[in-house]
Parts: sequence; structure tokens; C-alpha cells
Amino acid sequence: MNDVVPAWAQAAAFAARAHAGQVRKDGVTPYVAHVYRVAMHVRHTFGCEDEATLAAAMLHDTIEDTTTDYEDLAEAFGAEVADLVAALTKNAALPETRREAEYDRGLRDADWRARLIKLGDVLDNVGDSDSAAPDARERVRDRARRAIKLAESDSGSHPEIQRAIETVLVALGSKS
Repeated sequence: MNDVVPAWAQAAAFAARAHAGQVRKDGVTPYVAHVYRVAMHVRHTFGCEDEATLAAAMLHDTIEDTTTDYEDLAEAFGAEVADLVAALTKNAALPETRREAEYDRGLRDADWRARLIKLGDVLDNVGDSDSAAPDARERVRDRARRAIKLAESDSGSHPEIQRAIETVLVALGSKS
């Protein structure tokens, strides 16, 4: 890692290269816009300035959605960032029901910052789901509720998590 350029900036460039050519479900928006927005939610909406967390937010979909693997991230950004990204990565080799259960279990047991990034991810996805089909919109909302449930135990010790939960609840149109 280059000590002069912040890790989040290096991660932004890495993510742009890794997600090159990918687009969001709307078929138009470059996929990398999503990871940038997630990192901005983590930093500006939730108030987290931790370098490793911001880098991991930029990279959160690289293992799952690109040819990048854990070792690539560990070499470029260190084990701390790679571990956060790995916690946010679903095992596509598993059947969906088992995959989701194992993903939730792994995220629950991970560093609290992984759950913060997940809340940024679901917040961005909720915002993008307005034009989605009703069943897709409900899947996004269900994932947001699951992310909140996983992060609730962190809210007392991490004000960033509390802000994130409150923001996602507002996005879901809920008061509680």
C-alpha cells in the first residue's frame, strides 16, 4: 500500500478497475457507483472515519462480484481490510437458503465495522429499489431488516451503528 495516498483512495481505484464494465440492475449505472455510495454513507452519513473501514466499504463487493480474491486484497490492503471484505462476501457455492444463513452467522461474528458497511450497503440498495419490481423491492427491504437485526447489539457501544440503524429505518419508512 502507498503510504502517501489514503487507503480509501487506493481502494476506490482498485474497485473501479475490478468492477470495470459492470452495471447496476438498471442496466445503465456503472456498478462502481454503488461501492462509492456505500463508502460515502459509511463516512458522511454514519460518521465513521476509520481508514480500513472506508477501504473495505469501497471493496465490499470485489470478492463476491469480480475475479478478486482474499489474497489479492490482503496483499494490496492488508489482512484487516481483507477480513472485513471477506465477512461481507457470500459463498456462492452453497444453496441459497444455507448461503444466507451462513452469511448472516459470519457477519454476526465479524468485526462490528463489517456490520456498519453492510448497513451502508443496504441503505444504498433500498434507495435504488424504488423502481424495482415489488418482489425484488421486498427482498431488498428484508435484507435491510436482517442487517439492522445483526447490528442492533453494537448500537450501544458504537454511535456510528446507531446512526446507521436510524438512517436505514428512515429509508424503510419505519419509526421503530
